[in-house]
Amino acid sequence: MQAGGDTKERIRTRGVEPWHQPHWDWKAAANFLCGGAGAGLFACATLASLRGAPAWPAGLFALGLVAAGLVLLLFKIGRPLRFVYVLLQPQRSWMAREAWAAAVFFPTALAALWFGNASLTMIAALLGFVFLYCQAMILKAAKGVPIWRARNIVPLMISTGLAEGAGLFLGAVAVLPWLEPGDFPVDVFVALLAVARAWEWHFYLANLRKDGAPARSIEILGACRGWFLTLGLIVPVAFVALGHVLTDHVLTDVAQVLFGLAGVLVFATGWALKFIIVTRAAYNQGFAISHTPVRGSGLPGPAVKPGWAS
Repeated sequence: MQAGGDTKERIRTRGVEPWHQPHWDWKAAANFLCGGAGAGLFACATLASLRGAPAWPAGLFALGLVAAGLVLLLFKIGRPLRFVYVLLQPQRSWMAREAWAAAVFFPTALAALWFGNASLTMIAALLGFVFLYCQAMILKAAKGVPIWRARNIVPLMISTGLAEGAGLFLGAVAVLPWLEPGDFPVDVFVALLAVARAWEWHFYLANLRKDGAPARSIEILGACRGWFLTLGLIVPVAFVALGHVLTDHVLTDVAQVLFGLAGVLVFATGWALKFIIVTRAAYNQGFAISHTPVRGSGLPGPAVKPGWAS
């Protein structure tokens, strides 16, 4: 009898609390990971090229990253040849706008790298930024998942994409020093982007707790706070500062290793956080009622939002 009662209770409450969204898996997340880092890397390579460094090595790798994310997304569709339908609704779909931005970004960037034209390279970098913005707005427009529609999701996605790309560039400079111009401090630039990203992450999580979100989402994202701030901000900034001290003492090789590790940490923590936001912490809205109904006389009860942190 007790077992029957437990079964009845489970049936009555099934589907009421927020449930983990089943549609966006690692292939969908790869588009955000590769696309954001690729756009950020191309932007950083463009800034370095304006100070005399060659743009093509990092620029080509950046394009490869963006392309890899889009190809993985095609396999997520199930019928890759039907991707042309994505292009049909740019006036109402951020995914269509992302596709159009990519369609303009790739040929412009390839032409800029081939001809080595500074103006065209800057235009390509701006198109890459538009692509990154469209990616952020895809999440913002997904209203059914509260942590995607959150107030700070767009600046968070943009800041982490730029930080990831700059971190990749700094890691590449540690191995290939000729990629860095003498008067462009990539390490300081990466540290500043890490600070800006941590700032956006702090307000993103604070606003989620203030505005309300599924309790499981808050729990998962809250567990990220310690390692993200430590490995994505404190350690990289400390490595950059220590690297400059060692450079002043002519220990340049050790400093380059520290700079490279700082860049890799900024890049890797950004990827890990975005993967968690897109997949593991993405819980749907669930169901709620504006007030608790009563039978007969009496006053209605308060609103009920099962499974929410506030």
